[in-house]
Amino acid sequence: MSTVEERPAGGSLPVTMDARVAELAELRERVLAGPSQRATEAQKGKGKLTVRERLELLFDKGTFAETEAFRRHRATGFGLEDRKPHSDGVVTGWGQIDGRTVFAYAHDFRIFGGALGEAHAQKIHKLMDLAETAGAPVVGLCDGAGARIQEGVTALAGYGGIFQRNVRNSGVIPQISVIMGPCAGGAAYSPALTDFVFMVRGTSQMFITGPDVVQAVTGEQITQEGLGGADVHAGTSGVAHFAYDDEEQCLEDVRHLLSYLPANNRELPPAEVPDDPADRRTEALLTLVPADPNRAYDMRRVIEEIADHGEYFEVHERWAPNIICALTRLGGQVVGIVANQPQSMAGVLDIESSEKAARFVQTCDSFNIPLVSLVDVPGFLPGVDQEHNGVIRHGAKLLYAYCNATVPRISLVLRKAYGGAYIVMDSRSIGANIALAWPTNEIAVMGAEGAANVVFRREIAASDDPEAVRKARIDEYRDELMHPYYAAERGLVDDVVDPAETRSVLIGALRMLRDKHAPLPTRKHGNQPQ
Repeated sequence: MSTVEERPAGGSLPVTMDARVAELAELRERVLAGPSQRATEAQKGKGKLTVRERLELLFDKGTFAETEAFRRHRATGFGLEDRKPHSDGVVTGWGQIDGRTVFAYAHDFRIFGGALGEAHAQKIHKLMDLAETAGAPVVGLCDGAGARIQEGVTALAGYGGIFQRNVRNSGVIPQISVIMGPCAGGAAYSPALTDFVFMVRGTSQMFITGPDVVQAVTGEQITQEGLGGADVHAGTSGVAHFAYDDEEQCLEDVRHLLSYLPANNRELPPAEVPDDPADRRTEALLTLVPADPNRAYDMRRVIEEIADHGEYFEVHERWAPNIICALTRLGGQVVGIVANQPQSMAGVLDIESSEKAARFVQTCDSFNIPLVSLVDVPGFLPGVDQEHNGVIRHGAKLLYAYCNATVPRISLVLRKAYGGAYIVMDSRSIGANIALAWPTNEIAVMGAEGAANVVFRREIAASDDPEAVRKARIDEYRDELMHPYYAAERGLVDDVVDPAETRSVLIGALRMLRDKHAPLPTRKHGNQPQ
């Protein structure tokens, strides 16, 4: 038994340390239980887990250390002075995920609907500052009704502090947003500033203005799910990288994503002991990819063949499906894969695929993840809509991202690579460290048919047999300028490789480039295309 005593002010009887510890335990138990059973039942009735249940799923068991659990707001007016729950509607702290330190803040919708007030915001600010100091990722579990209206402009200023920290830590520590309820108005901008966004179908929504405002201003009628649900943002807007049917699977994949990311930009991604042989031949690629450049195939099958144990984690799977962005491992080392998808729109580049790939390349470069580009691209998508909506500007984003990337970069041309799209897909001319090709490659300004129609236009038109002349000129152009070794003969391809040796060649090149050092010119920052 403790013998330490204290005499509180006012002359009351002495209180033992044991009594104070018991009081602390009772208070902590009330905080952990939440505001009320009714509020918890209401949360469950919406198909959502409580904030504590979410944190238990996110972190390794028993590792979460909470900060400022007893924090209360100081606001008055509109009845707030009579409602001062502990935690103020957000749980903050850190713990371990697969044994690595990760910080998190999680809104508690049961308290003020998870709305952000001054004290609530200050807890998040301090948590983000601590994560920056420790050099560890931040995960935000978002389930809040926006700014706390009763606190007025101080609540809005709280968002400003979050945004400022999002930007300051961009490319410094991984930032992940998990939308598990409403995220409206200014609150939606923080997820947009982070590296990855997860959403849950049926229970999470993001929008700047809700359905009621949309209808009042434009006359359009739409539900919250139809306006800003998980499928909308994962497949249409591209705001969300991942969408799930339930919170459990969502949080499991947050943990999985973190296994590919370093703690900060000063570290390399976590490696695994390779138990898939580096020299494993990929014989299936000899038949998986048709030699005919006009026949479709699924590029995901190619990735499965070359990746360790065929495993990869695709990002933005449902948005801009004509390009694939994925994290995987080759020889135990994390790499980012950017690959054209011939199964969707023949693998052309367009506005959305350029945006998607540019963001992924930039993210990988920020966190020291080498890039492997699998190229099979017929060009940029032609069309009035594409031109009027800025395909030049958006395509330049991908070009800028590759040119600016200092991580190891390897490109592999499987079949066709035509025109500007060939250059943009990390060609040797824009800085790929190693440029490879299969013997089925066709690297050219454009396809043989189109080229012959342009170069020999007059001859074909004047001929007595235009089709015969056109065919002869197409064959001539292909034989002269599009044979598999044309680019290799000119040093634009370092090697033409047997598809069955693709995995071993890529792993060997990545090992050689592991200590790559490529400093950029001194500058405040680049002025990348927007």
